[in-house]
Amino acid sequence: MCGILGTVGLELSPSLLEAIAHRGPDDSGLRTFECGEHRVSLGHRRLAIVDLSVNGAQPMATGDDQRHIVFNGEIYNHQELRADLDAKLFRGHSDTETLLELLTRHGPMAAKRLNGIFALAYVDLKRHKLYLIRDPFGVKPLYYHVSERRLAFSSELRPLLQLVPAEPDIDALRSLLRLRFSPSPETAFLGLRKLRPGHILEIDLSSEALSWSETAYLEPVPRRRRINFQDALSEYGSLFKQAVRRQLMSDVEIGVLLSGGVDSALVAAHAQQAAEQPLKAFTVGFSGSADQAVDEIDEAAETARVLGMEHLITRIDFDQFIDTLRTCVGIVEEPLATTSVVPMHFLSRLAGQHVKVVLSGQGADEPLGGYTRYQGELYQRFVPSWLAQIGRVATGRAGVRNDTLRRGLDALSQSSELARFMSAYTVFSNDEVERLTGARATDSQRSLEYLYDLLGCQQIPESVARMMSVDLRFGLSDDLLLYTDKVTMRESLECRVPMLDLDLARFIESLPASFRVRLRQTKIIHKRFAETTLPGALVHRSKKGFLSPTRVWFRDRERLRGILLDHESVFSRYFDPAAVDHVLAEHEAGYNRERHIFLLLSLYFWFAEYFS
Repeated sequence: MCGILGTVGLELSPSLLEAIAHRGPDDSGLRTFECGEHRVSLGHRRLAIVDLSVNGAQPMATGDDQRHIVFNGEIYNHQELRADLDAKLFRGHSDTETLLELLTRHGPMAAKRLNGIFALAYVDLKRHKLYLIRDPFGVKPLYYHVSERRLAFSSELRPLLQLVPAEPDIDALRSLLRLRFSPSPETAFLGLRKLRPGHILEIDLSSEALSWSETAYLEPVPRRRRINFQDALSEYGSLFKQAVRRQLMSDVEIGVLLSGGVDSALVAAHAQQAAEQPLKAFTVGFSGSADQAVDEIDEAAETARVLGMEHLITRIDFDQFIDTLRTCVGIVEEPLATTSVVPMHFLSRLAGQHVKVVLSGQGADEPLGGYTRYQGELYQRFVPSWLAQIGRVATGRAGVRNDTLRRGLDALSQSSELARFMSAYTVFSNDEVERLTGARATDSQRSLEYLYDLLGCQQIPESVARMMSVDLRFGLSDDLLLYTDKVTMRESLECRVPMLDLDLARFIESLPASFRVRLRQTKIIHKRFAETTLPGALVHRSKKGFLSPTRVWFRDRERLRGILLDHESVFSRYFDPAAVDHVLAEHEAGYNRERHIFLLLSLYFWFAEYFS
């Protein structure tokens, strides 16, 4: 796990590489060479996890010095891939060597064979080509700027912002207000883009003017398997165990991010079974006037005790939350509406003091139907859109403050499937966006439509399964996985996600939706397997989710007004103070606007961080 940085037609200095030093404090490398009509530089910061020797150092080149790679991530099936390659070519046992030889032998579309988390740049001097490639679920980010004569790419935005003048993309910000995140390939900065998950950006260096094209290697959702539940359960268990074993690949100590839920508990259980000594488990909780309904320390402590793990905890309060928010926005680099960014920062800081690698339970809810929105989609069969629209109007007039009910009725009232899916992501309505910024959001649905078609969703029989497959590659990559990567890597900590093992994920998607989610039942096959490993009381706890107690904390309207209504701020040039204050007033009155407020705070500190 590392940080990569590269340029074409721009100087890449060692000081610029220092901007991502936290991603790789163990070593650095920088190589510059001519390719076609252009001068190419590749930079790398190394967090040594596998093959700690110089044989794993990057940038790495083939023996003839004609092909070069910088790579961030882990390839969990690299030993299997290496078995098909010439063993005489390898000096060490790093997955980087395996990856370089695989791409040299089979070309960039060999990315289809990779089971791992990765963002990489591969340069072929013979063909005068540079390729940027990102993993199929977008666990590792990859940003770039490209124009007629220059290219820059990086694991993070901060080096690019030193090369490209920073300007806010107002249309993208309006889309962000709708969606709660910026969907790839958008970012909130003009001229800076994110490579889509499961895509390859090919840059032709043979002519004076650069030319480029983007190609998807992301495969459609697998065809539905004919399998009974017991056979599916057996295969699910085997694939889950294999996924955890694969992701224990490391030459350094591994820990686990442990919540009170079943997902991280199941990962922890199988990781601990494979370990020779107690693993360290890390949990974050809340203190002060926090809503204890979201604090998971007690549940996590019980899980750690049952599994025989060493449990370490940290707690935060509202003052720490607010005081740290600007820091977190600077780390994540993109505004988000997800309040768990801040506790993840404290959790990563704790874990980074003890280990270099952690396993996480992220990625289970999307393919296995863990979120409330999937229940809403199941109800869609029984509630026609016209009836939901009547209910939506009635609840509005009656002043109903139940956010889950209101959001569910809003989704069910949509006439098209994509609009219904979109409503699951929506934070602000288009009317609210217009009141806040003076104009409505446009094309917010475009990225979703692209992905829907690419995955072949029309061939998936159940709408809830279509929704889960889209979620697995849309909101997850640009929201939860994005901030997890940035926040953990700021602490030089690698976070792995066994639930997104490619073999496991594709098997899950091949199952009938009824094996995964039904009315009032979630993660069905997952929990049945968990029952073979964990006590039933741990498996069937009420879901809390990795949340923050902002629903309670954000009732401190005056403190928030002191921040968001600062008329001297850059934020105030773009957002109407009266519309912002109205959001705060609604939350104070009992409507749940915590995500709305958190997104506005993120935007406030984002403008302060980058445009003051």
